[in-house]
This record gives sequence, C-alpha cells and structure tokens, in this order.
Amino acid sequence: MNIKQAKEYIKNSVSLYLKKDEFGDYRVPVVRQRPIFLLGAPGIGKTAIMEQIAQELGIALVAYSMTHHTRQSALGLPFIEKKNYGGKEYSVSEYTMSEIIASIYDVMKESGMKEGILFLDEINCVSETLAPSMLQFLQYKVFGRHAVPEGWVIVTAGNPPEYNKSVREFDVVTMDRLKLLPVEPDYRIWKEYATERGVHAAVLNFLDLKKEYFYVMEMTTQGRSYVTARGWEDLSEILKLYEEEELEVSESLVEQYVRNPKVVKEFTAYYDLFNKYKKDYRVEDILAGTPSVQALARAKEASFDERLSLLGMLLDKVQAEMKDVMEQTAWLSDLRAPLKALLAKAGEGNGNGAEAKAGESNGNGAEAKAGESGGDGVRAKDALAGMIETLDQMIEGRRKILFNLQSAGSLSDEDKRKHKRVLRFLEERRKELFLREFAEAEGGAEKSLAEAASSLIKQKYNGEISRMKQDTQKTGERLHAMFSFVEQAFQNGNEMLILVTELTVGKYSSAFIANFGSEDYHRHNEELMLSERQSNLKGKIAELGL
Repeated sequence: MNIKQAKEYIKNSVSLYLKKDEFGDYRVPVVRQRPIFLLGAPGIGKTAIMEQIAQELGIALVAYSMTHHTRQSALGLPFIEKKNYGGKEYSVSEYTMSEIIASIYDVMKESGMKEGILFLDEINCVSETLAPSMLQFLQYKVFGRHAVPEGWVIVTAGNPPEYNKSVREFDVVTMDRLKLLPVEPDYRIWKEYATERGVHAAVLNFLDLKKEYFYVMEMTTQGRSYVTARGWEDLSEILKLYEEEELEVSESLVEQYVRNPKVVKEFTAYYDLFNKYKKDYRVEDILAGTPSVQALARAKEASFDERLSLLGMLLDKVQAEMKDVMEQTAWLSDLRAPLKALLAKAGEGNGNGAEAKAGESNGNGAEAKAGESGGDGVRAKDALAGMIETLDQMIEGRRKILFNLQSAGSLSDEDKRKHKRVLRFLEERRKELFLREFAEAEGGAEKSLAEAASSLIKQKYNGEISRMKQDTQKTGERLHAMFSFVEQAFQNGNEMLILVTELTVGKYSSAFIANFGSEDYHRHNEELMLSERQSNLKGKIAELGL
C-alpha cells in the first residue's frame, strides 16, 4: 500500500482502539490492541503521517527512535526496595520509570490531553539487550514495571533489512502480536502532500518529468546510492533560501540531499533550465494578463517537457496565493468570536440596547459590524479597562492553546500560523488600548476614549478584511489569466486537463474555488467530463461491435 492508504488505516485503527462503551471503558482491551508495524523504506513519510493523524484526531503524539535505547534507558534503572511479607522484611528489586513512559506522562501533564499515540520508530533496530523485553511490551504495553497509560495507542515503524544493517528480523512470536503494514513509495501520493507543503516548483516539475527519480535505492561500486522523499523536501527548503539570498545552486549543494550522481547532474541541469524558462516567459506578465507575443508563440511551439515546466511555474504561483487567501480567511474567521466578546466590554452586545457583530461570512470573506454604544450610563473608563482585561485573558488563553498543542505534538503548521496571527492581532490591539488608557489618566475625555477604542478595533479588523478581499480578487484575476494563457497557447492539448486536475486535487486550490468560484475552472471541468463520458461511450460501443 502507499503512505496515504497506510495513514487512513492507522487513523481508523487508532479511532477504534479509543472507542469507549457506555461505562467509559475502552471497547478493545489493552491486551487485544495490537500495535501497528509500519514497514517501509526510509524517507517516505512514516513520521509525517503520524503527526497528521494526531492533529486530525485531536490527540497527543510522543515519538521515539529506538536505535539509541539500551535496556536501562527503555526499561528503567534497578534499585532495592524494602518490603514486608508475613512479618518479615525482604529486599526486592524495583525499577525506576522508563524514560519512554515518563515522557508520556510529561506530555499529558503539559498539554492536558489524556489520549494519544506512542510512536516508536526503528523498532526492529533495538539493541540486543532490549530485544527480549519487546515481546512483553508489544503484548502487554509494559516497559519494565510500568505500563503505557490507558488511552495511548502504540504504533511502530521500521525499515526492511536491505536498507538498514542494524535491522533485527522479528520472529513469528513477535510478528504475531503486530499488525504489519508494508508501505511502498508512490510519487502521485507524495505530490499531493508536497503541493500542500509548498515544495519548490523545480523539484515537482522535475519529478513530473522523471518520476523514476522520486525514489532510488541501489548499490554502486562507490557504495549505496539513494534518493528519498525526505531528501527532495529538504532540498526544496534550501533552494528557497538560496534564491532569497541570490546564491548559486551547484551540484555540490544538490548532492548533499540527493545521493545519486546521475540524478544530481540531471536535476542541476534542469534547475538551470527552469530558471531560464521563468526568465524567458516572464511568468508574472502572464499572470497579470499581459503575456508577450513572443511568450505565446514560443509556448505554442514548445516541447511537452517545456510546456509542463511552464504550467508548473504558473500553478506554483497561483496555488501559493490561493493558500495565503484561505489561511487569511481561516484566522479572520477564528477572530470573530473574540472580537464580539471584546466589543461587548465596551457596552456593545451585552444587553445595553445594541448588538456587536464581527466578521459575518458572506461567502466572499467576512465583514465586521459593530452596534452603536448602549448608552446605559456605564463609564467609558470602566468599559476601556474591561476591554483591556478581556484582551489579557484572550491573549493568555490563546498562548495556552498554542503551548498545549505544541506540547502534545499535535499542532499543524497551518494551525500554528492561524493561532499566531490571531495572537498578534490581539496583542497589537492590547498595546494600542493600553496607550489610550494611559493617555486618559493624564486627563483625556473618558467618553471619547472608550468610543475611540471600539472604533479602533473595528477599523483594524475591517482593514484586515479589506486586504483579504483585495487578495481574493487579485488571485481570482490571476487564476483567470492562467486559464486564458493556457487556452491561447496550448488550445486543445493535454495541458488544460493537467491544469484542471491539479486545481482539483490541491487542498487550497479546491477550497479557494469552492468558496470564491471560478467560471474558467467550472467551464473546462464540465467540458473535460463530457469529453471523458463520450470517450467511455465510444469504448463501450467498440466493445459491442456496433
């Protein structure tokens, strides 16, 4: 199976293991909860999917590599305990708590989450002294004398022996206590993840043309040669930084991440060609709706590889902007409830004859509305102080959410950015209100200051909404310009099918189109679906010999 299928299987298994009966007891007893053993080549995303599963299920994650653990660190250190049996005192061997078990309790304490996944990587590379204890652990979830806390599901992972000399082959007794999931590299599945993560367009375009280079593992006269998904993603990150600093990308840089001489040479050559295409076609002009005559003429005569590279550049730009718009929409939506509570402290929306609304979605973003002051005699000074106090509570609460999720290992990059943007907005407003309160202590007008505080908050929020709407409109126009260029340059070629497909499978592009629409997308999608139905019908007619 591929890594996406493995993720869904593990996610379902964890959900079932955590299912409870009417009395709050787990339906599957601990002894029957077979740990999952994810077996696959290095660098295909085993750890990444565990993070995603924890985030999606809202549970904690504790990850450990077993390669560095000895019997003592995994099981705990022995010590002598005095115990009384039948009126006689005896010296009994006890063990300190396992480092691994202790880390679970630490996460539970810091995050407040009582359920989670204990992910043990390189499980088949345990030391010789620890190997005999693994059977007890896999069966009873116990390290030494201390059990894994109830509500924690065990998932393990390892590499096949051909990839790792340290691998110890499990015997039948051990394997009979595991749910084995063999995983194979699959570029199509990885590309979905890579597009969402913003992997460099040059990497994705190169692999679209050379899918056989996505994952390479072979033995040469110079030693083992390998290329992994992890290597491509890490290379992507360094390429972006090199471009920001305008540094030269050489073969020596690429070979630090891609350990295959042939692939290094071909990718480095393609990267230079990629940058030449970007300069020659002037991608920004195309997305601005003003492609040059030369660019159109060249695209029409270009080879399929060159067309695919150009299309990849255009998609990379537009999909990145779609992602930014959807993330803006998410954090502004998350800010609505705090804003409503904050404005209520100024006498708006708490029964004083007025209503406070912040950012009600209208399908194209959000709007901030705030009712007029209730005029019930509450002093503006008290209202302003209440707003600052509420902001302090909101800021502290948001920081705690971030800390808890980070401690639990279940905070996605997307959610991290969302929480930090909300936090930054609240902190900036708190600072502004504090300075206004300070000015009031020097003799400012109480009534006008309270009104100004409310007006300021609404103005700042509406400013963010306005920027989001402008970005949404601009991205929609650039999406239209991309479709227009593809129509003119490639006409009835396969490029339009590729474009529609990439927009459909992309997480942020599909969300953008669903929320804000695209006439070009829907029109071409319907045409392609109709064409596909006609082709299927012709195929069936041919089969019938009509």
